[in-house]
Amino acid sequence: MAFKIHYIDVKNQLQNYIWLIEDTSSQEVIVIDPTEAHLVESFCIEHQFTLSQIWLTHWHKDHIGGVPELTLNRDIPVYGPKEEINKIPFITHPLEHQFKFHFNQLEIEIIAVPGHTLGHIVYFINEIESVFCGDTLFAMGCGRVFEGTFEQMYHSLNRLAALPPATKVYCTHEYTLSNAKFALATDPENIEIQQRYEHIEALRLLNKNTLPSTIELELKTNPFLMVDNVHDFQKLREWKDNF
Repeated sequence: MAFKIHYIDVKNQLQNYIWLIEDTSSQEVIVIDPTEAHLVESFCIEHQFTLSQIWLTHWHKDHIGGVPELTLNRDIPVYGPKEEINKIPFITHPLEHQFKFHFNQLEIEIIAVPGHTLGHIVYFINEIESVFCGDTLFAMGCGRVFEGTFEQMYHSLNRLAALPPATKVYCTHEYTLSNAKFALATDPENIEIQQRYEHIEALRLLNKNTLPSTIELELKTNPFLMVDNVHDFQKLREWKDNF
C-alpha cells in the first residue's frame, strides 16, 4: 500500500494549491478543495488518474468552485463540514469533529477548527503523517478570523499544534513568503525564523512551492503558535491583518 501526494498550482490571485492523494496501486485519487474543475480534469487525464473522492475544508468559493462541474453526471462522494452544508449543498458526506472515514486503506480523522469560518474542518491522516488544513494553519501564519472568534481560532490552532511533530502540513495557499516577513517583524532576533525566511525567499525566487511544512517547524517559527493566550493571539492577528 503506497500513497503519493500531488499538487496543482492554480496560479490565481489568491495563490491556491489543490492537493491530491493518489493510491499508487489503483491510480485512484482524492482531491482536496478543488478551486477549478478543468485543472483537476486535465491533471487526472495527464496522469491517468480516476477521481474517487472530493474533500472540502470550508465553504469559501476558492475551495469549492470546481465541485459542481467535477460531480456533473458522475457519482463522486463529496466530503465536507456538516456545519456548512447550508452553504455547500453538494456535500454528500457531512463530517464532524473526530469522525473517521476511509479512502481505500487510509483512515482519515476529522478535526474541527472553527475561526476562519464557523464550520472549518481539517483532514488528519496518521498513517502518512499528514494534515490537510485549508485556511486555518499556514506555513508561518494562520487564516484570518472571518466568521468565528479569536478565542475559537486560538484553540483551533492549539488543536493542530498538538498533532505529532512529524506531521506534514498541507495548507491551501502559497502565502509563506509574506508570512515569513511578518514572523521576522515579530521576532527579528530569532535565528530559526531568519534562516527559514532566507530559505523561503530563495524558493520563491525560483517560483518553487514552499509546502508542505511540518508541525515541528511551525512550532519553532510560526508566531501564531508561539503565543500562550488569546489576548496575545488577537493582538498578533490584528497586527498581521494590517501588516
